[in-house]
Amino acid sequence: MAFFRNSSPLVAAGVAARRTAKDLRVGETGTICCLEDPEMALKLLEMGCVPGVQVRLSGRAPLGDPLMLVLGDQEYTLSVRASEAATILLKE
Repeated sequence: MAFFRNSSPLVAAGVAARRTAKDLRVGETGTICCLEDPEMALKLLEMGCVPGVQVRLSGRAPLGDPLMLVLGDQEYTLSVRASEAATILLKE
């Protein structure tokens, strides 16, 4: 199972603009596909951002950063920076 997106094959296949957790609107859900940044991936994996988990954006700070994500069915709430949320790719 691939946790990381290798940019060159996906860009060549025409999937350059993927949807991320940062792109979600408040109340909207998505399913994690993979993690884009290998350096950030370990941190996100330890916090529960694993491929196949459903994520819902439950709120944003007044200036847009950080974001409050709810992971999975257990209603696990996670606060992440917008730059970190941009590395969480969602399935289409």
